Amino acid sequence: MSIYLDVIWLLNFCFDLLLIVLTAIILKRRIKWRNVLLSALIGSLLVLIFFTPFANISSHPLTKFFVSCLMIITAFGMKRLRYILQNLLMFYFVSFVMGGAMIGTYYFFEVSFLFHDNMIMTNAGGFGDPISWLFIIIGFPIIWYYSRSQFDQVEETKIQYEHIVVVTIRFMDRTISLKGLIDSGNQLYDPITKTPVMIVEMEKMKRILPEEMVQFISEKDPLSLFEVNEPSWIDHLRIIPYRAVGFDHQFLFAIKPQEIFIEKNDERIKVKKALVGINKTNLSCDGHYECILHPKMIQKGKIENAS
Repeated sequence: MSIYLDVIWLLNFCFDLLLIVLTAIILKRRIKWRNVLLSALIGSLLVLIFFTPFANISSHPLTKFFVSCLMIITAFGMKRLRYILQNLLMFYFVSFVMGGAMIGTYYFFEVSFLFHDNMIMTNAGGFGDPISWLFIIIGFPIIWYYSRSQFDQVEETKIQYEHIVVVTIRFMDRTISLKGLIDSGNQLYDPITKTPVMIVEMEKMKRILPEEMVQFISEKDPLSLFEVNEPSWIDHLRIIPYRAVGFDHQFLFAIKPQEIFIEKNDERIKVKKALVGINKTNLSCDGHYECILHPKMIQKGKIENAS
C-alpha cells in the first residue's frame, strides 16, 4: 500500500490553518498570519508522528491536548488563562463541527471508509481513491465557508435580539403587545410637531383599529384623508411624509395612541409623545419583530419601575 505522506501533511496543514482562521473569525480575534501559519505547522506535524515508532504517544489524548494548547497559544498569544481557555474551547467546537460535517457528508453519500490509527481510510487501494481525495479537497472548504456564514448569521441574530423589546400600544381602549426592534436608522418624525414615529405592521394593528378605519387605510391614499371628516375616528389619523431609497416623497398613515409602554431590561418605559405609523407589508420576513421603534422613544420615555 502506497502512502503519500507529503500530501497527507499538506492536507492537515491546510485543515489546521482553516480551523484556526475560523476560530479567529468567530471570536473576533486579530491575528498575525505568521503566527497562524506557525500554529498550523505545529498541528500538522502531529500527523507525521503517526508513521513513526512513536505513533502510540502521538495518538494519546494528552498529547493531542498539549498540541492543541500549543497551537492556540502560538496563534493568539498568551494573555490570561480565561483568554486561552476561550480560544481553546472554540477551536475544539469548530473542529468538532467541521469534522462531524465531513463524516456526515461521507456517510450521506455512502462513500466506503474505515477508521485506522485515528485516521479515516477508504477501502480502495492506497490511502484513498481519487474520488475521496477530491471530496475532501473540495468538500472541506465548502463546509468551512458554510459554517462561517452560519456563525455570522447567528451573531447577527444575537445582535438583533439584543435590541428587541416588548411594546404595548393602547388605542381607543384596546391594547396590543408586540415585539419591537430599536432601530437607530429610524429617523421618522411628524414634520409639524416633531413627534417621533414608530412603524407597525398593518396586520397587527387590525386587532385594535375599528373595522372602518382598517378598510379606509387599506384602500385609500393618505392624501384622501383631507376629503373625509365624518367618522369619529378620523381625528386620530395623521399623515406622515417620508422618503425611501429609489422613491420621491411618500406618505404614511399614522395614529395618535392613548399610551405606549416599552419593556426593556426589566424596565417599563412610558412614552408620552409618539405616533404609530402603519405599514401595509411585513417588517420582518422571519417574524423576529413586528414593529420598528424610534430611538427617541427610549431616550425621552419615562421609566415607571425597575427591578
